[in-house]
Amino acid sequence: MNQKSRKPLYLQIQHYYKNEIALENVKEHEMIPPEREIMEHFNVSRITVANALAGLAKDGWIYRVPGKGSFVQEGAKQLADSDDVVSQSEQKQATEPILFSEPSKPRQLVGLVIPTIRDYFALRLVNGISEMIEEGGFNLVIMMTNNSKDKEREAIREFVRLQVAGLLIFPVDAETYNDDILELKMQSFPFVLIDRYLPGVETNYVVSDNIYAAQIAVSHLWDLRHQQIAICSDSALPTISVEERVKGYMDALKEKGALINPSFLLTDLTVDYAADIKASPLYSIIEQRQASAYITLNARLGVHIVRVANDLGLRVPEDISVLTFDDPSAGGSENSMYTHISQSERLMGKQAAQILLDIMTKPHKAHAGYQMKRLQPELVVRQSTSAYNSF
Repeated sequence: MNQKSRKPLYLQIQHYYKNEIALENVKEHEMIPPEREIMEHFNVSRITVANALAGLAKDGWIYRVPGKGSFVQEGAKQLADSDDVVSQSEQKQATEPILFSEPSKPRQLVGLVIPTIRDYFALRLVNGISEMIEEGGFNLVIMMTNNSKDKEREAIREFVRLQVAGLLIFPVDAETYNDDILELKMQSFPFVLIDRYLPGVETNYVVSDNIYAAQIAVSHLWDLRHQQIAICSDSALPTISVEERVKGYMDALKEKGALINPSFLLTDLTVDYAADIKASPLYSIIEQRQASAYITLNARLGVHIVRVANDLGLRVPEDISVLTFDDPSAGGSENSMYTHISQSERLMGKQAAQILLDIMTKPHKAHAGYQMKRLQPELVVRQSTSAYNSF
């Protein structure tokens, strides 16, 4: 990897494999190395590799086969004629390991505390954060909490001990606030909350307008003549985002003159994604076909419902419609089959990082009041929703 290059690491990896394809060192339908090997070869993180491969897939250079790996797309070599692939000398530089040395002036650190990075929502969010923090002259360090309040507390305290310049915090699912977040506020420590805020507590945050998001989801399905609409969440504990989405769902149905069916409020699900599909708590519900459409409050649950439907011999969207919050696909909205609510997570990450940079580097902004941003979500219509057909 060329340490001196100003090009982001994931782009350097992309250019390396584009060049490999252009030189036919790896041919159509041949597998490129798995993520673990790429991480070790280039001495980079899993996030960097995932971003690189997602970009290659989106641009048509490779295709992904779940459980098997990434393969060169048919016709990918022809893309080299219109793409600025790296030269052989650049390729040689890219394969060289990074040689670490003491910088003349250490860059300050910014900490990111986040539950997990297991889905594309989180990857796109982190990508936006990383890009902005790097442009601001800081290095980003990430600690994952696995949605544990105790681990969140440990991460915050460890970052403070490391004397980071500021923190970006994606709070865990919890019934109560983490006291350490409140302590940061009391100590005027620079931090910004992402995706969630603390009701009744003024802080800097960037969130999505969850009430509006649920309202446009219901309106879309209602316009397709669906009246039996279920809303689903597998969040272990109540969060402000789930509460607001359920409120938006109920408000939208009331506006349509519909009664709220409590059996369609499936917001306390416990889903074991590794278990047999027939063990899903949604299996019997979908089998009975009481609801004709499902809104899922995260992308993973939407994919799960489609799997359940397929196992039952039901077609999506002909038999049931599925609308997810966030896009489950790697390649972006244009390649997704799922009708979904886009929260513009990359923009969310960039704006949160920009607020943090402002309060860290511009004292007058830190004292000008809290910045509280609600991003306008968008409905992206794809193939998982269609007009209601009577059973």
